[in-house]
Amino acid sequence: MTSKLSLQDLSVLLVEPSLAQSRIIADRLRQVGVENVEIAADGGQALEFMRAHVPDLVLSAMYFEDMTGTELIGAMREDERLGNVPFMLVSSERHDDLLQPIRQAGVLAILPKPFEIDELKKALYASLDYMAPDPLELPDMNAEDLRVLVVDDSRFSLNHIVHLLQQMGIEQIWQARDGREAAEAIRDRQFDLVITDFHMPEMDGEQLTHYIRQLSEQPDVPVLMITSEQDRTRLASVQQAGVSALIDKPFDVATIRNLLQRLLST
Repeated sequence: MTSKLSLQDLSVLLVEPSLAQSRIIADRLRQVGVENVEIAADGGQALEFMRAHVPDLVLSAMYFEDMTGTELIGAMREDERLGNVPFMLVSSERHDDLLQPIRQAGVLAILPKPFEIDELKKALYASLDYMAPDPLELPDMNAEDLRVLVVDDSRFSLNHIVHLLQQMGIEQIWQARDGREAAEAIRDRQFDLVITDFHMPEMDGEQLTHYIRQLSEQPDVPVLMITSEQDRTRLASVQQAGVSALIDKPFDVATIRNLLQRLLST
């Protein structure tokens, strides 16, 4: 098992174009015990730094002169060495359509500007848990024996979820890019758990859940839906289709681990 980090152990790269804001955020990081803070003024500087010194965590603004935070995390996810580096957005951006791509890329937390110290501490501890999560412990089976199907049309989001499951000790993971591909996998083999996105082409998460519950040969398999959907009417429709649990993007490791323990222990 990976040894636990502490906030004092963290090496953080802060990507912030405003000198005043970078000083404020760096000061708040030090207030909660994070001493090793490097600062980059734009995305290009950040990537150059990371390719020489991989940080434990990136805190990033949304907009720079050379790119956006979305483009920065996208470049990181495309880089083999940086693909799983935790990324936290610090931004006053509220438009959901602009935040959706960064949610899909596996951002661990979205902090507002300004943020409270308690919000920062919670997000930092969630990042520590992501880096070295506790193993998934179940009463009747071992995590390595679980057969899990993960369904998401976003390659970045799919990789993020798979990496997290592997960190918790789950070894048998199948992947599907949309509901139709997932339905074919479900026809071919038995699963102990299905984790699916909501918005997907061909067959979305609601249609996949309906297929599992009404048409498949494993109607009782737990279905965990991970989504950034905020429309209550659409979420109610998904629940009626038979999902076992819903979790928002971004999500923290403790929440998903507790949900898996509940879903797989009943």
